[in-house]
Formats: sequence, structure tokens, C-alpha cells
Amino acid sequence: GAGAGGSGPNPPACSRANVTVTDLEELQELLMVNIENNRHLVTGSVRAKVLKWGEDVTEFQPPPDYILMADCIYYEESLEPLLKTLKDLTGPDTCVLCCYEQRTMGKNPEIERKYFELLQMDFELEKIPLDKHDEEYRSEDIHIVNIHRKQT
Repeated sequence: GAGAGGSGPNPPACSRANVTVTDLEELQELLMVNIENNRHLVTGSVRAKVLKWGEDVTEFQPPPDYILMADCIYYEESLEPLLKTLKDLTGPDTCVLCCYEQRTMGKNPEIERKYFELLQMDFELEKIPLDKHDEEYRSEDIHIVNIHRKQT
């Protein structure tokens, strides 16, 4: 989900891309505001669409070149639907960049461990070293993982 942040239309690599930002129905209005506020950064197209994890993704086909995920690992009940959606959306050449804040309170460490354990059943993971993160946003508790489908 693109959520409240402007992560969808902002990445420099997306400046000439056709971008679809997704989230639940109740966040579509906020997505549209973020798109309008950042339209000057993108020469390609940007559109907002509803995507509920675990549901049909036919309208998002063919598989995208990139999927950017930001802070999508937060409660256990969402893990299976999120993983199903990732499997359904990705093709053999899709690059998924997953950025998340490592949280140490409550059930979060266990949820994070389970997510990556399940993810590795179908995907190859490569943690991006901290020294490769943008200096302005670099933080010890922010992690970026490059994810690709396992070749069958």
C-alpha cells in the first residue's frame, strides 16, 4: 500500500515511468492528493487503484517491472494475503524493493521473522547494505531488501 506517504510518485527512477500506487479504498482520496502534489516530479503517468491483499490482481497484469513496498509488514493476519499478492503480481523479471522499519516492541520481531521465512519459499532475497542507502535517510532501523521470484 502506498499509504499516507508520497513514496509512490516520488522515486527518481520513476520520473519517466508509468506508476500505479495502490492501497485500500478508504485511502484513495489521500493517494490522489499525493499524486497531485507530486505530479511535477513525474513525466510518465501516475494512477491510484484499490488493491486489497489476497484478492484478484488480474487488472494489474502484465507483471510490473518494479514493486516498491514501504512498511507493509505490520500484523500477522496480513502476511498470507500479502505474500499471495506478491506471488500473483510478480513475474520472473519483476524487482521488488521492500523497505521497512525494524520494530522491537510487541509481536513485531516475530511477525517480521515469519514474513521473511515465508517469503523465502518463493523468492530470493538480497539485503541492501546500510552504506548503500541514501545518506539523508539512512538509519540503523530502516532496512531495504531486493526481492526476486525464484527461478523454476
